[in-house]
Amino acid sequence: MKKFSGRAVLAAAFVAGGVASAAAADKEVHVYNWSNYIDDSILADFTKATGIKVIYDVYDSMETLEAKMFTGRSGYDVVVPTDRNMQVLIEAGAFQKLDKSKIPNLKYAWPDIYKRLATYDPGNEYAVNYMWGTTGLGYDKAKIDARMPDAPVNSMDMIFKPEVAAKFADCGIYMLNSPEDVMPAALNYLGLPPDSKNKEDLQKAADLLLKIRPYVRKFDSSLINPLATGEACVAFGFSGDILQARDTAKSGVEIVYSIPKEGALLWMDSMVIPKDAPNPEAALAFINYIQTPEVIAKATNFVKYPNGNLESQKYVDPAILKDPTIYPPADTMAHLYTTTPNSDEIQDAMTALWQQVLAGK
Repeated sequence: MKKFSGRAVLAAAFVAGGVASAAAADKEVHVYNWSNYIDDSILADFTKATGIKVIYDVYDSMETLEAKMFTGRSGYDVVVPTDRNMQVLIEAGAFQKLDKSKIPNLKYAWPDIYKRLATYDPGNEYAVNYMWGTTGLGYDKAKIDARMPDAPVNSMDMIFKPEVAAKFADCGIYMLNSPEDVMPAALNYLGLPPDSKNKEDLQKAADLLLKIRPYVRKFDSSLINPLATGEACVAFGFSGDILQARDTAKSGVEIVYSIPKEGALLWMDSMVIPKDAPNPEAALAFINYIQTPEVIAKATNFVKYPNGNLESQKYVDPAILKDPTIYPPADTMAHLYTTTPNSDEIQDAMTALWQQVLAGK
């Protein structure tokens, strides 16, 4: 769920421990993923262990990935789509089923995460989870305390209750510019199904958003800098972005992430193999290596997102593992929901309502 672009090519000049065969040493695996989403040393270590060179490209939007997948002949062996987009691509025949016999590390799969992943990949036939996270509230503690000492920081009341939102309008409320993420939160807040495909429900969600629209400074999908620099005091966004804002905030700024008590959207980024992958065997080897508990834990320690490998928790930094905003406790997990792709008709309706919200009328 990152937003930057670039390219990196990593290859080791030798094979450690004689693990790889001469044939494997001639192979490459082409990986396409979000940027800043893996510790580069993991890629180098994979090459050392297998002799397979990693060609690692990054993208900045799901639209970019989708375009390559629908066009075909992308040249990639492993790609990492986000849940709803992945489902659309699976149904379009863009990916190949996994030979799970060649991914023995799937034995470490976290049952709860894979049960949720099956919403998008029925039977868990195509995808192996890489990272997951939530959407929730980020806030500048000092600014919120100054304006409302008893602010409902663990509730979507912070934004969705007009009389509360009005107190923070002067210091900046930011929301994701994404109807697919904001509308479900509004629906859930109203006690309606967050994945509702009912136009009347969507209208109710839009009406709620219109009531608080005067207090929202900006709808933007890049929330790290506004929070970190003090431009925003409340934001609704992705957990990882808000936690990055916390870690990069200027001196004296304390950013807190909260998963709303009403529930939150759980999103997932997963590894899949394109139908026309030039080297599917190398892809399977790469996916299996990433699912080594110590390896995927290293990735989690780098990006500060939880992963779907239960065994890896033994190796995750205790500060990350014990952070309930990263690894939510069971009672919070029970209130996390997922959403599915909309039909063209419902998507058009949602988009039209969203444009009204953005315009404030």
